[in-house]
Amino acid sequence: MTHSEVVAGLEEAKLDAHLDRRHEDLADDGGRREAELAEWQRIVQLLAASGGPYDPDADAVVQEELTADRRRKEAEQQRLQEQQIAVRADELARLAKAGRLDRSVASLPGDEAACDLLAERGDYRAAAVDGWLAQALADHSGHYADPDARTAAIDGSLPLPVRAHAALLAALARTGAAAANSELDFVGRLAKAHPDATNALAAWLDSALSPALAAGQKGGTA
Repeated sequence: MTHSEVVAGLEEAKLDAHLDRRHEDLADDGGRREAELAEWQRIVQLLAASGGPYDPDADAVVQEELTADRRRKEAEQQRLQEQQIAVRADELARLAKAGRLDRSVASLPGDEAACDLLAERGDYRAAAVDGWLAQALADHSGHYADPDARTAAIDGSLPLPVRAHAALLAALARTGAAAANSELDFVGRLAKAHPDATNALAAWLDSALSPALAAGQKGGTA
């Protein structure tokens, strides 16, 4: 906007404010008209000093306001996200306490953060939630059906013991031996105590199973 265009805008704003004052139903608008007039006057003064066209990107006041608005929105989004995580953590804790946190409950994006929150709280049910997430990762179920979610989990969105737990569960499943969850409690304890050793055991099982699996596949196609 040029200086003359801004001046014209100021005059129009003044006229609108004058007309509003003649109508009681429009007179009290919470100071909006006054704020609008003040902003037009500020821009007129700014252009009178700079001599150039008005550019919001070069207006320090506008940029500060935009930055403040963005920070408020980011803070609000962060607050809502933390609230959602807390609600989900409470839900998972209740299911774990009731003994209902099993494969019938699908994992959701963000459950990793809920798991972290329970651990930060020192909630004794965090271990059950860890095991449930490890099982979902091993099974590629829930939101871990998405390869990107699995990659994110393996890259660090899940703690190392949980990832090791999942790796060993997956390797044990490939043996073909049926086992109830209660029979595999030792996997979680092993992963928590020695995650590197647990990963090594999972890798060894996969290596040992590879020839047998390959032979089984050949036999099946014979």
